[in-house]
Amino acid sequence: MSAKKWTKIEEILDGKKTDETVNIRGWIYRTRSSGNIVFIILRDSTGILQTTVKRGSLPDKEFDDAKKALIESSVELTGSVKKDDRAPGGYEIQVSRFHVVHFAEPFPITKDHSEEFLLDVRHLWLRSQKMTNILRVRSKIFEASHKFLRNHGYIEVQPPIFTTSGSEGGATIFELKYFDKKAYLSQSWQLYAENIIMAVEKAYCIAPSFRAEKSRTPRHVTEFWHLEVEEAWASMREMLTLGEKLISHICKTVAKECKRELTVLGQDPKKLEKITVPFPEITYDQAIQILQKKGHPIEYGKDLGILEERKLVENHDKPLVVTHYPKEIMAFYKKKDPSNPRVTLNFNIIANEMGDEILDGSERESDINEIIKSLKEQGSNPKDFSFYLDSRRYGSVPHSGFGLGLDRVVMWICKLDTIKDAIPFPRTINRIYP
Repeated sequence: MSAKKWTKIEEILDGKKTDETVNIRGWIYRTRSSGNIVFIILRDSTGILQTTVKRGSLPDKEFDDAKKALIESSVELTGSVKKDDRAPGGYEIQVSRFHVVHFAEPFPITKDHSEEFLLDVRHLWLRSQKMTNILRVRSKIFEASHKFLRNHGYIEVQPPIFTTSGSEGGATIFELKYFDKKAYLSQSWQLYAENIIMAVEKAYCIAPSFRAEKSRTPRHVTEFWHLEVEEAWASMREMLTLGEKLISHICKTVAKECKRELTVLGQDPKKLEKITVPFPEITYDQAIQILQKKGHPIEYGKDLGILEERKLVENHDKPLVVTHYPKEIMAFYKKKDPSNPRVTLNFNIIANEMGDEILDGSERESDINEIIKSLKEQGSNPKDFSFYLDSRRYGSVPHSGFGLGLDRVVMWICKLDTIKDAIPFPRTINRIYP
């Protein structure tokens, strides 16, 4: 049957093949038989479809194979498409030919759907409708991000994964042996980006970042995909506007092009269509006041965690922007606000409903002496950052950037309870297999 033209299931579910004879191929998603009839739900990468195999409508051996084939057996079949409101998706195929490409062994995923078990067999759980639809939405989010930034004049640059120093520092950096030297896995392209833009002015990257965080929360993993943007001459306000527009563009693109996947995942595309700019905005000071009025015990100078962020976006139908955090809790490269040196020209964007920070950005400090001072205050040796400091020695200009956690965006848009479901093979403090 390999020479035939193959039809995708989504074409049938779209009503484009009613009463036509088609060839489809895929894997058995569910199967049950009753006497001389076998009902097989078939899946391919685009959806699931009911097929009906009746003895007498095809050769006996093919009927027997259909009856014998277990879940996840790979098959090819020919049949007539019929409208049937009782079937999943409203259509079924009445089968006239049935070929088993491979008879699967008994599938290990049956009644046990515990989180840890499904992570143990993640390579197989990816075949579930939930994970397949998440992967399709995830792909669209990455595609929309690339198109948006390229259409706005940003060029894509690939930074190194092995680094000699960390952009964030501290205990969350993975150290490794690099031949006879000490190296680290990249936490961010930050130190490289601020040199790159002195050449190309507007740049971005989409790459993995690594954080040795010992957090066991639903929103933390040790390896995540990071979209980072940096631009010469840009102010904090210009970069914030870009970040809002990017998030809005992603939401509208997914709402338009992934309606079926979103519906399966329990997300209303119309809600995503309403994610328009500008987003509501408050300062860190205002955030502390709001939280204290709500009875949440937090003092000025403390970073906002998941509990605080979720309280701040209660009853919001758009993401929330929080700006001007205290300097003492910000990274060394974030610029002080000239009108109020105790805070920085930075911003975070917190996703509505989910209540997690998805974007972190700032204007960068352009004064080399301020950066050296901040590095010393955090216990770092400025000599370890010599190449980074060259961006301030030779033609320093005002510039800004941000980082968007793409896995958290997937989590938010797909309405997932854990970031681990947003990633094909998640890595956590306790998991590096499969």
